[in-house]
Amino acid sequence: MIKQKSIFQRTILKPISLNGVGLHTGAEVSIKFLPAKTSTGFVFKRVDIDGSPLVEADIKWISDTRRGTNLEKNGVKIQTSEHVLSALVGLQIDNCIIELNSSEPPIMDGSSHFFVKALLKAGIKEQNAIVEEYIVKDIINYKDKNTGSEITLIPADEFQITTMVDFGTKILGTQNANLNSISNYIDEISSSRTFSFLHELENLLENGLIKGGDLNNAIVYVDKPLSETTMTRLKKAFKKDKISVTADGILDNLTLHHPNEAARHKLLDVIGDLALVRYRIRGKIIADKPGHRINSEFAKKLSKIIKDEKRLDIPKIDLNSKPFMGVNDIMNILPHRPPMLLVDKIYELSKTHVLASKNVTMNEPFFIGHFPGSPVMPGVLQVEAMAQAGGVLLLNTVPDPQNYLTLFMKIDNVKFKSPVYPGDTLVFKLELLSPIRRGICEMKGSAYVNEKLTTTGQFMAQIVKRNKK
Repeated sequence: MIKQKSIFQRTILKPISLNGVGLHTGAEVSIKFLPAKTSTGFVFKRVDIDGSPLVEADIKWISDTRRGTNLEKNGVKIQTSEHVLSALVGLQIDNCIIELNSSEPPIMDGSSHFFVKALLKAGIKEQNAIVEEYIVKDIINYKDKNTGSEITLIPADEFQITTMVDFGTKILGTQNANLNSISNYIDEISSSRTFSFLHELENLLENGLIKGGDLNNAIVYVDKPLSETTMTRLKKAFKKDKISVTADGILDNLTLHHPNEAARHKLLDVIGDLALVRYRIRGKIIADKPGHRINSEFAKKLSKIIKDEKRLDIPKIDLNSKPFMGVNDIMNILPHRPPMLLVDKIYELSKTHVLASKNVTMNEPFFIGHFPGSPVMPGVLQVEAMAQAGGVLLLNTVPDPQNYLTLFMKIDNVKFKSPVYPGDTLVFKLELLSPIRRGICEMKGSAYVNEKLTTTGQFMAQIVKRNKK
């Protein structure tokens, strides 16, 4: 039995397509969302190229972040991926194939709204696989010293984001946006459109970009006097007879969906860019002056941290939460009693694994002689504690554990990585290496302090009847 509630992966029920214009190419393009198998993640598929090559939405394929988050794998490009990925994450979809007949998806209205609408129409279903979630335990920070942009990730009960933007202009000064729950994404974030400043727009037009740009798919803030030459160029580019500026300094009388729409769109982008980490995140993002470059650099740092933790197989336990089993429950299974009982709590217990803990206090009797003035927990007792946690796992497989014992037959490959001191809390993880046969099993055991590996080993044990004499 596992104490923690499982969250299952999700995909869409049926394929669905959208057509529109590519922002930079100006070409008619289409996008098609398709259901995907468990643990697929998000995968782009270029159906306009022979062989329909795939490009996974993964930080290792980031190629450019100047005008969106662009991916490239083996010469196959995906441009401006962030709005599509943001929509998928915002709906808590984990697996999806995204077919494109061009390098870029349609820009639609410059937000993720139309993608969200289509995905909801396709329907969403749970799949028979647990979500790969990264639970934040420590503060993770990345700062760009050149720009002052900074992203910080802190522990939280669910995925939350705060963005703070300051462009240093009179037209668009300081704005903040908050998303306190991903369940609010549709109403609070999805309709927030991309934006640009007039000076940026002129530069893009001069370089032959944003051919698919439209004053309906981006908010343009007029941060400089609008000359006749610029006005003529904009009329031609956007195929308009007349262009005006609102009192708020927005081009062509566009109505904002939110007073802080720029900050909300930056939040939308952060969600899309962090999708490249390929894990759901349980924690709060605080992004100060975010952009695709710093979003991507932070995603790379976070991805490395996650991979390192996964490699070390560090269990995630809230030691302040109510355990699945307390010490009295443990004594109903194990024959050990203080001072030889070295397991205090069980947090997870299934047919194949157990997560347990031991609070190491200064009052432990073994500290009297090991060592006076420099107390260190003996390594042999760390191994014994792991064996006891493994005993709980094994005895949980029989209907009457009080009538059985676990006798350890062999201990191999024990390694001590770092010392354990008074005040430490040891966390044990024991996993079966193979099914139990004839009452004999093999287990892999690891012990941690503050999510740092301290001890490892492999165990062979046998379940036997108690001698009641």
